[in-house]
Amino acid sequence: MSAIQLQGVAKHWGDSRALDGITFSAEPGTFVVLLGPSGCGKSTTLRLIAGLDTPTAGTIRIGDRDVTHLPPAERGIAMVFQSYALFPHLSVAENIVFGLRVRKVPDREAKLARVAELLGLGALLQRKPSQLSGGQQQRVALGRAIIAEAPVCLMDEPLSNLDAQLRGEMRREIRQLQQRLGITMVYVTHDQTEAMTMADRVVLLRNGRIEQVGSPEELYARPATAFTAGFIGAPPMNLMKLNGGETLTGVRPEDMRLAPEGLPASVDSVEYLGADSLVAVRAREQSLLVRVPGKASARAGDEVKVAWDKQHEHRFDPHTGGRK
Repeated sequence: MSAIQLQGVAKHWGDSRALDGITFSAEPGTFVVLLGPSGCGKSTTLRLIAGLDTPTAGTIRIGDRDVTHLPPAERGIAMVFQSYALFPHLSVAENIVFGLRVRKVPDREAKLARVAELLGLGALLQRKPSQLSGGQQQRVALGRAIIAEAPVCLMDEPLSNLDAQLRGEMRREIRQLQQRLGITMVYVTHDQTEAMTMADRVVLLRNGRIEQVGSPEELYARPATAFTAGFIGAPPMNLMKLNGGETLTGVRPEDMRLAPEGLPASVDSVEYLGADSLVAVRAREQSLLVRVPGKASARAGDEVKVAWDKQHEHRFDPHTGGRK
């Protein structure tokens, strides 16, 4: 039995279709990321799983129960919001146990002690949220979610308010916490780096529909559509119209090279990143990125040639975007 299962779930707001019949499942103890650009339906999907909105069509199951029309409190889930939603007038300890106190759950102090130790919050329990850093506030929000010991935890872009270095640290902490506790986590983000580094499975959404579902490795190595190819990867795959434009050819920047023979191009810019460089070129009126090791010898304005091996090509239909 899947921990979470959505079957044909749709959500319409009048004539606007936020979700258009999506189906996927999250197995118990897995980390599933809902990924996609702004407005694709990620947060709507999470709100439907949480019971904060009601679907226009379809069913939602959590464990062995149909929860499609159940209120949030009866779904056995925990949720972490983008804003952390901490009570500013309560201490860290009071914020963490707030839900337990409302429900009059016994042994609150023992549960608090375990969570505080797990998240390294022991020295901060008497502080107010305003006295905490962004990362510490995030840990408090996590503590409030996991103290409920719900088997399912939903997270809506929880790291978007943190700086880049702290986001990296919190990515690792959240993933380790999820694995240690064995909970099922559904995590919303528009940041594909978060998806690639944290997820067991990625559900890539586009315009309210599922574009592809699979492991990060599957989406990266064998994208099912041109959209997936152009969205996954940092930087994403180059998509080129060659030989009359009947096929859209995709090649990742790291699989391209500057060579004596190949596709003629002119260099637009060079970004030195330390271990490698990103060379932006223009070839046949198309912008491409080439990742080269170390510091590139090419400079803006240079005429170069770009080459790649055939086994690194991905081919897509230029009209439907589907894989050929």
